[in-house]
Amino acid sequence: MKPRKLLTLCLIVKDHRVLLGMKKRGFGEGHWNGFGGKVEPGEEIESAAKREVFEEAGVTLSSAEKTGVLNFEFESDPEKLLEVHVFRSDVFTGEPIETEEMRPQWFAFDEIPYDKMWSDDAYWLPLLLKGKKFEGYFLFDKPSSATYQAKIVRQELTVK
Repeated sequence: MKPRKLLTLCLIVKDHRVLLGMKKRGFGEGHWNGFGGKVEPGEEIESAAKREVFEEAGVTLSSAEKTGVLNFEFESDPEKLLEVHVFRSDVFTGEPIETEEMRPQWFAFDEIPYDKMWSDDAYWLPLLLKGKKFEGYFLFDKPSSATYQAKIVRQELTVK
């Protein structure tokens, strides 16, 4: 069995808009994304999602609904599996602020910059915005960088 890296991803939704963050450093730099990251040893997955949102956007989530699980693999690193637990939150306190890692910005649902996001987002994000639950798997040709958009080699997406 491949070692898996447990991660979270949270999308904040309000008034037919979604809060995304421009990744300023590290994996995925230069792409718009939700907020999330690693689950620490002994940490509950939902608690990790809430912690990451606060660290990356400065807002506190009152609740977060788990909407999906996405598994990612990269041809250039076939021994690693990224297991991402996806959450949606409509209830939060505070105003989004720029942090060292992310620059938050609200986007209307019809103005989401899919061309500046991970290519898999166009498949599952509309489901999340419609309140659907899902599971998915995406195999990419190689990790993304600020100058390269990874291509999907294989995908599976199931609506629950």
